[in-house]
Amino acid sequence: MDVYNTILSETFLNIVAAIIILLFGLIFGRFFSKLIKKILKELEVDRILKKQTKRKILLEDGISSIIKYIIYFIALIMALNQIGLTTTILYIVLIVILVLLIIFIILAVKDFIPNFISGLFIYRKRTIEVGDNIKIREIEGKVINVNLVETKIKTKTGDFVYIPNSMLNKELFVKKK
Repeated sequence: MDVYNTILSETFLNIVAAIIILLFGLIFGRFFSKLIKKILKELEVDRILKKQTKRKILLEDGISSIIKYIIYFIALIMALNQIGLTTTILYIVLIVILVLLIIFIILAVKDFIPNFISGLFIYRKRTIEVGDNIKIREIEGKVINVNLVETKIKTKTGDFVYIPNSMLNKELFVKKK
């Protein structure tokens, strides 16, 4: 009878712990989702993207939702593990999926993120605006367009040169009036 009570109490405690893990996962998921959304809203990412692309892109909502569901998924896996329903195969599949996802994201945005962040700085500080004449390295011309990823310059010979915004933040450039 003592063995039966011990097993029953351990099972009950594991189920309670799993429920607590799920609740904390729901709370943390909502909290971090709102935090990320607030940060992106503070950076005015949606407004800047709309202005640059002329399309309404809900990046703030999308990224915050992805973060929330990733936290929910992790909490679910931890709760299942607490009651002993996960296996080594589930962990292997999860690790493979996460590694592939991380590799895909890194390859997809390795140049985009620095240029995007530099574009935000250029946009907020207004260091370069349409109509400015600038010289960076041996490239000199009039700024035709500044977006979040690159700046388009028309040279004196009539050529169009696209300069990544990260280069404009890293390199010394001269702004001529």
